[in-house]
Amino acid sequence: MVASRWPRVQFGGALALSSPNDETDRMRRPVSVLVPLGSLLVAACSSAAPASSSGAEPAAPSSATHSTARTTPTFTTWSTYHRTPRRSGHVGSGPGTPLHRSWSKRLGQAVYGEPLVVGSTLIAATEGNKVFGLNARNGNVRWKTGLGAPQRLSALPCGNIDPLGVTGTPAYDAGTGSVFMVAETKGGHHTLWALNATNGHRRWHRSLDVLPHRNRKAEQERSAVLVAHGRVMVSFGGLAGDCDNHVGYVTSTSVTGAGRTFHYAVPTAREAGMWAPPGPVLGRNGHVYVASGNGAELSGKFDKSDSVTELTAHHMRRRSLFAPSTWRDDNRRDLDLGSMSPAMVPNLKRIVIAGKRGTVYLLHEHSHGVGSAITNLGGCHAFAGSAVVGHTVLMPCLGENQVRALRVGRRSLHWTWSANALYGSPVVAGSRVYVADRTTGDLFVLRLRDGTVVQRIHAGTVTHFPSQVVDGGFVFVPTLTGITAFRG
Repeated sequence: MVASRWPRVQFGGALALSSPNDETDRMRRPVSVLVPLGSLLVAACSSAAPASSSGAEPAAPSSATHSTARTTPTFTTWSTYHRTPRRSGHVGSGPGTPLHRSWSKRLGQAVYGEPLVVGSTLIAATEGNKVFGLNARNGNVRWKTGLGAPQRLSALPCGNIDPLGVTGTPAYDAGTGSVFMVAETKGGHHTLWALNATNGHRRWHRSLDVLPHRNRKAEQERSAVLVAHGRVMVSFGGLAGDCDNHVGYVTSTSVTGAGRTFHYAVPTAREAGMWAPPGPVLGRNGHVYVASGNGAELSGKFDKSDSVTELTAHHMRRRSLFAPSTWRDDNRRDLDLGSMSPAMVPNLKRIVIAGKRGTVYLLHEHSHGVGSAITNLGGCHAFAGSAVVGHTVLMPCLGENQVRALRVGRRSLHWTWSANALYGSPVVAGSRVYVADRTTGDLFVLRLRDGTVVQRIHAGTVTHFPSQVVDGGFVFVPTLTGITAFRG
C-alpha cells in the first residue's frame, strides 16, 4: 500500500498476515489466520481527571462528546503512559476535526516516550537526557533540565538507539508534584530522577542498577514509569539484539525517594526482558502486572519467563502468573508475550494479552500458571500499548500492520473491525481513535464505531513504537526530532 492512501477497514473475513522488518525485535513469519465476523463497536467512555500516587482511576463522565467548537484549551492532567495507571488510553472528549498543525518544536534528540501534560505545561524527555517543560498552547520553553551525558551506542554490546538517554515515558505524581523518569548515562548507569514538575528542578535521584551479577550495559529502560500507591515502578529489558548477561526485572521506590528500592527479577538464566513501552500496569485489585519476554529455558522446568506476572506494588512479591502452554517453543523462537503490556478490562475483571506469536489470551486477574487462560484467539502480533473502552480493546498489531478492535466477554473474544496498513499505539478520545503510524509518520484519526478514516495529517518521523497524547483540544505526537502539536 502506498503512503498516500488511507488504511482499508475490514470486518471479519480471512486475513493473510505478514511480518514487517522490525528494527527492535526478531519476529518469525506468521501464518494466515481466519478472523471471525463480529459486531460493530459500542463504547462507553471515561473522564480525564488527574491520577495521583494512590493509583485511583478517574471517575466516569455523565456523557461522551466529541468537541467540534474551537475554544480556549482547558488541559486536564495526562500523568502517565496512555493517561491512567491502567494504561486505558481513553479520554472522554477530543479536538474537533479537521485537525491542523498548531506548532512543532525541535528538542535536539528523539522523544521516544509520550509527553505528559501537567497544568498547561507539556513535559517531554529526550534521548539526549534533556527534559523540557513547554507551554502546551504554543511550544515555548518554560524550563529545561539536563540529566547527564547519554550513553553512546558505540560503547554498548548491541542496540539500536543512539544516543541512549531517557527512553521510557515519565510519570507525574500529583501528591508530591514530582515527575519521574529514568536516564541512562555514560557507563550504562540507569538513574531514577524526581523533578519538580513546575520548574524542572532536580529533587532526588536513585540508581536502579540493583542486580549486581548482570551487565548494566546490556539492560535498557524502554518501558513507561508507573506511579501508584506512593511508589514509583520501573521495568527493564535488554537492548535490541538481546545480547550479553541481562534479565527482565521491575523495581519499586517511594515517591519521596526514602527507604529501600524493592525489585522482582524473572528467575531465569538470562533474557525474559520486561521492555514493552507501556511498562507495568495497575490492576483493578491494586496489584501491578508486568509482561516478560522469552527466557533461557528451552526444554526443562518452567523458568517463569514468557509470562504475565501479578506483583504487590510495594515489595514486588509475586502473587500469580500466567504463561502459555507453548512457552518452550516461544522461548526457542522468540515468540513471547513481552512485546505488549497487559490490557485491563476492569468491568469484567479480565486481562487481555498478546505477543509475537500472534495469539491473544483472555485471563483472570489472578492466574493459575502455565496454560491457565480462559480462552484465546489468533490474529494479532501485538507490540506496545492498547486502548480500552468499556468491553472493547483496541490492539496494536505490528505483525498484521493493523489496529484491530477486539470485543471482550467474560469467557469470549472476537474481532469487530480492522484498520489496515496502519500501526501504532491507539488512543481514544470521545468518538475518535488517534494513531501515529510508524511507517508514514502520519497521524490518523479513525471513527471509534467502525475504524474508518476521518483524517490523515503528517506529524514527522516517529519512533519504533509510536504513540500520542490527546488533551486540551490538542494532539501531541512525539517524533525523532521533538514534538508536533495539532489542534482542531
